[in-house]
Amino acid sequence: MPNRSVSPEIDRLIGLLSKLPGLGPRSARRAALSLLKKPEALMTPLAHAMAEAADRISTCSNCGNIDSSNPCHICASHTRDLTTICVVQDVSDLWAMERAGAFRGYYHVLGGTLSALDGIRPEDLNIASLIRRVSEGDIAEVILAMNATVDGQTTAHYITDHLEPTGVKISRLAHGVPVGGELDYLDDGTITAAMKSRRPF
Repeated sequence: MPNRSVSPEIDRLIGLLSKLPGLGPRSARRAALSLLKKPEALMTPLAHAMAEAADRISTCSNCGNIDSSNPCHICASHTRDLTTICVVQDVSDLWAMERAGAFRGYYHVLGGTLSALDGIRPEDLNIASLIRRVSEGDIAEVILAMNATVDGQTTAHYITDHLEPTGVKISRLAHGVPVGGELDYLDDGTITAAMKSRRPF
């Protein structure tokens, strides 16, 4: 419902901010007020950064990462391990892995997990392209870095079943990742330890 005590422009700003993860209506109002109080220091640079990102950022056609180039800088790198793919649910998980510096191969972003409750099916995720990458490439190991949730583990089992015919080694992160935990919220040490102690799936 529109707030009649503020201008339509401010109300629209608050409405858009409230759609961001972690920002409810009250937090969105505070964020909008902070931006409006410092237009030159915050709002204008933020608007320019958002416009530039909207114009230049795209999804990597190879792995599903987001970057200003396609293929992304990770896929274009010649210094990474060509034989290993780490499968993650979302780009935020890829960023968490890179932040920890625990993995030097390539990635594959699924774009979510299978979920009967939410109606997310295999064809809604980047699973077919993963199977194609493994089948056509010289891949020795696929690491399933899935969140330790029911949907994450269901997705991992589905991928395992479909990659088995390729003969590729399939491993998963060790259970240092807590049940119900999400990679993006883990500290770097936990991610590194989980990566080092991975085991066959």
